[in-house]
Amino acid sequence: MHTSAMNGAESLIRTALACGSDVCFTNPGTTELHLVNALDAVPGMRTVLGLFEGVCTGAADGYARMADRPALTLLHLGPGLANGLANLHNARRAFSPVVNIIGDHPTWHRACDPPLASDIESLARPVSRWVRAASSARTLAGDTASAIAAARSAPGGVATLVVPADCAWDAAPGPAAALAPRSAAPFEAAALAQAAAALASGEPCALLLGHRALRSPGLAQAARIAAATGCRLLCDTFVSRIERGPGQPRVDKLPYFPEQVRELLEKIPHVVLVGTRAPVAFFGYRGAQGPLLPASCRVHALAGPADDVDGALEALAERVGADRGALLAASAVERPARPSGALDVAALGQALAALQPEGAIVVDEAATSGFPYWVQSTAAAPSTYLGLTGGAIGQGLPCATGAALACPDRPVIAFQADGSALYTAQALWTQAREGLNVTTILCSNREYRILRLELGRADVPRPGPVARSLTSLREPDIDWVQLSRGLGVPAARAETADTLVAKLERALHEPGPHLIEAVLS
Repeated sequence: MHTSAMNGAESLIRTALACGSDVCFTNPGTTELHLVNALDAVPGMRTVLGLFEGVCTGAADGYARMADRPALTLLHLGPGLANGLANLHNARRAFSPVVNIIGDHPTWHRACDPPLASDIESLARPVSRWVRAASSARTLAGDTASAIAAARSAPGGVATLVVPADCAWDAAPGPAAALAPRSAAPFEAAALAQAAAALASGEPCALLLGHRALRSPGLAQAARIAAATGCRLLCDTFVSRIERGPGQPRVDKLPYFPEQVRELLEKIPHVVLVGTRAPVAFFGYRGAQGPLLPASCRVHALAGPADDVDGALEALAERVGADRGALLAASAVERPARPSGALDVAALGQALAALQPEGAIVVDEAATSGFPYWVQSTAAAPSTYLGLTGGAIGQGLPCATGAALACPDRPVIAFQADGSALYTAQALWTQAREGLNVTTILCSNREYRILRLELGRADVPRPGPVARSLTSLREPDIDWVQLSRGLGVPAARAETADTLVAKLERALHEPGPHLIEAVLS
């Protein structure tokens, strides 16, 4: 271990590297300059500049989902953290291991209440499972090791370490050794027995899968259980990560609108929860209840997100006598045909499903434009799918950026709505600077269409001029081709399905980032 004289900043970076965190997404300021200097002094940390803190936090989320280890973010005081909170909210809901390093004023300067002073810890707590403010350079390395262990502890989460500037520039004794993260908790024998009894009851049953149950090991066991019992495999509406395609069982997402979920679950008297919780409505609606499981449905909680999900599924498969070699086909092996003609949301999803290459990572923030894709892509090439877990828009482009850094050998597709892309369009510049293999399909309907749908559901079938204006992205139309090119990413526009197929096929075969604006009819 390196023990020569160093300052706190160097001890932090060396400790992070020793703990397996070797990527830092950053938008630094004056209070972080000693940490910036340490990134030069200590080799091994890849540094990635984001032009907005929400890009940094969203990229760290995407990186963590694919690498299964935390990246660092390096942010500037409370306002910098505040700019990144929305995507940290998504990361928290995804159980993504992310470690925020937040610079602060020197300990002796904070009492002066300088202009950028704020209560950083209070800002961090709603999105963090672990928060600490360093007290000295001597303890900073240990704080860093604790933050990384907290982020990696089951089921994974966000850890935030506040680093006053004097803790970074003062002398430190050296780096700290990595700490062991907390392992997943064992599932309960009683819960296993109850789940097995439900599956053996002869009544319709579903496994509702989430978090690590949607990785390949969990899906393999779920396929065995479904083959043996005839149960249905379901997942949450918005999932952090799921493996899809031939070789994986078909898993149906719960619909977005609550009445659709209730209609589906009314036909299923038993639901076994694995790696998730009982579903609730995304929003509260007048005259409706938040929980979505009907009173007639019995819930059997086999394992939560922090539990040993793989072990629980394997034990359940053995308990129901599942064949060890059983698999469920994802669907028909024939991929969707390439669409032709008008470019609507059905043709859009079909084009992506037809052309996505094997091993692609699809980051879906297409919102209403993406609804048909999930069904159309059941027979697409094997892929990994990342969803918008927390509902805070502006996640897709940064998440795709982080995923591409975690998996440079895999093509990444950002399936992206135009309204939410505007929150973090700066991610395109980072993709260009880093030369990342990200193809963005920009779904351009030039409105917040989900809000138009919700207005109808709120008994406003004919919105007035203010409501129409506040849900429109026109007057002026946003020129995504010029915007993308201005940020360094080659771009093209497609107004028919035939053009989209041609442009997408070309983009997927060329290295580096690309954007295709799909103008929807």
